[in-house]
Amino acid sequence: MKNGKSVRHYDFDWIKVIATLGVFLYHCSMFFNPFPWHVKNNVIETSGIFVFSLFLGVWLMPLFFTISGISTTYSLNNRSTSNFIKERLVRLGIPLIFGVFILSPPQVYIERITNHQFTGSLLDFLPHYFEGLYLDIGGSGNFAFSGLHLWYLLVLLVFSFISMPLFKVFSRGHKFRKCYFFILPSLLFFSGVINTMGLGGWDIVFYFIIFIYGYYFFSSSEFKPALKSAYKLFLPLAIITSIIYIVWFMMVLPKPNSIQDIIFYGVKTINCWSWLLVIFYLANKYLSFSNNFLKYTSEASMPFYVLHQPIIVAIGYFIYDLSWPIALKAFVLITTSFAMIMFMYHFVIKNIKILRILFGIKG
Repeated sequence: MKNGKSVRHYDFDWIKVIATLGVFLYHCSMFFNPFPWHVKNNVIETSGIFVFSLFLGVWLMPLFFTISGISTTYSLNNRSTSNFIKERLVRLGIPLIFGVFILSPPQVYIERITNHQFTGSLLDFLPHYFEGLYLDIGGSGNFAFSGLHLWYLLVLLVFSFISMPLFKVFSRGHKFRKCYFFILPSLLFFSGVINTMGLGGWDIVFYFIIFIYGYYFFSSSEFKPALKSAYKLFLPLAIITSIIYIVWFMMVLPKPNSIQDIIFYGVKTINCWSWLLVIFYLANKYLSFSNNFLKYTSEASMPFYVLHQPIIVAIGYFIYDLSWPIALKAFVLITTSFAMIMFMYHFVIKNIKILRILFGIKG
C-alpha cells in the first residue's frame, strides 16, 4: 500500500501474459509429444519438443496458481465479500460454462473420431456429448464438465470460495522470511503423500498450497527483497534439477511408491519451486513497468487462454495425418493458431459486449 492506495505490480501482469503464451506453446507441443492428447500427429516426436514439454510442464500451472493467489490478495482488499464472489462467478464461472457447452464439444468430437471411437459429423455427435462424464483422454464419457483445458478456471473458482473464510479471518500481515525459501517447498514435498486428483502434472492439493503461498507470502512486501540474495542459489538449482528431471524422465520412470519415486518427486518439487522464484526475480528486475503492449495483452490473456486449445485442436485435426515434416507442422500449427486467436480477439471478441463477458474480460 502506498498513500492508502494499492501499488500496481506490473511484473505480475507480465508474468501472467508470458505464462499464457507458455501454455499456448505447451499445448502446441502436446500435438507432437508422447503424452495422450485430444489429437496427435501421425509421427510422435521424442526429442526436442518432448524436452520442451517436460521443462515447461513442471512449473507452468503452479505459476498460474501462484499468480492467482496474488491477484486474490488485491481483489479481496478492494472488494467486499459479496462483490468478490460476484466478480469470481462472472470472470471465471461464465467462461467456464461457455467452454463446457460451446468450446468443448468439438474437441471431444475430434478426439473421438481420430481415435476411432465415433463415426459421423459433429452434428451427429452433439446428442452424444451428454453421454457419460469425460474424466480422461481416451475414456468413454463425453460430457466435459470441467471444460477440458478450462479445469484451471473450475479449480480456481473452488479455491477462491473455500479459502475466502481463511483469508478473511487471518490477516495477510505475515513477513516473508528467508527461511520460508526452504520451509515452504518442504510442505509442497510432503503434500505428495496426499493423492487426491492429478491435474496438469500435480495433485490438486499441491495447487492449493501454491495458491495459499501466492496470497500470504508471494504478495508480501518482504518477498521481492528476499529474492535478491536467494536468486544466486535458486537459478543453478533450477537448471540442475531440470536436467536431472528431464533425463531421468526420458530414460525410465521409477516404480510408484519406490525410494527412487520419492527422490524423483523431490527433484520435481525443487525444480518447480526454484523456477517459480527465478521467474519472479527476473520479472521484478526487468519487467516492473507498463506500456501499451502490456495493457493490450493483459486484457487479451483471459480470452486467449479460453480460446487457444479449441483452435489448436481444430487446426491439428486438419494436419495430423499429412505427411509433412514435424518442423513444418509445428510452424503451421503455432503461427496459424496464434493468428486466428488474435484475429478473433482483436476484431470480434473485444468489440462485442456479450463476447467480452463470455470470455472473462473486465468491464
